[in-house]
Amino acid sequence: MADNRAKRILIIDDDIKLIELLSEYLGGNQFEVSYVQDGLNAVEEIKTQTPDLIILDYMMPGKDGLEVLRDIRAHCDLPVIMLTAKGDDTDRIVGLELGADDYLPKPFNPRELLARIKAVLRRHVTPSLDNHKKKDLVIRLGDLILNKAAYTIKVNNTSIDLSTTEFKILEVLMKNPNRVLSRDQIMDMAQGKDFMAFDRSIDIHISKLRSKIETDPSVPKRIKTIWGTGYMFVEIS
Repeated sequence: MADNRAKRILIIDDDIKLIELLSEYLGGNQFEVSYVQDGLNAVEEIKTQTPDLIILDYMMPGKDGLEVLRDIRAHCDLPVIMLTAKGDDTDRIVGLELGADDYLPKPFNPRELLARIKAVLRRHVTPSLDNHKKKDLVIRLGDLILNKAAYTIKVNNTSIDLSTTEFKILEVLMKNPNRVLSRDQIMDMAQGKDFMAFDRSIDIHISKLRSKIETDPSVPKRIKTIWGTGYMFVEIS
């Protein structure tokens, strides 16, 4: 059965004017919006609010967005879009490495944020399927098991936490074992029309994936770099 309820968004930001603007705009686009103005109690708010997506500000007093993102990822895999007044690529890369699903610098057009929210939610949702169809959503390659129905990854029967984007990239790679895929092919297959949310961060996500599924990320055996071309997933036992 389709989930037709309004999606819940939790804004974690100390800028009350921005919160009011986004609450009105997103509320007018059929989202339920709640907010918290500091990161100190963010995880408790997430447990209470059970949002579908989190909008997280980078610069906040007490505990900044990166610290909050670490707390969130230690607790759950909810999609997170980070907002920042900083334009430094380093901050963007760190946010993505810590598990942010997308990144939007301030100032921004609320319509662009809305488009990114919808794109991230589309990638994160798991469709309701009959049991026989669910079997098709499990990919097993060696000791690595990807379950699309449950949205889980296991390596040697140990669950691994991945961001939404990391999950989609790994899914693409595992569906095409021993096949060299270019960065553009991976992005297109993982994102489709949501290409803008990816930008050129594919190498960052691959690096993060390796740190989670490879025994030695410095000498990867599963996700091979094919220099000048892209990446290839290799099954290992």
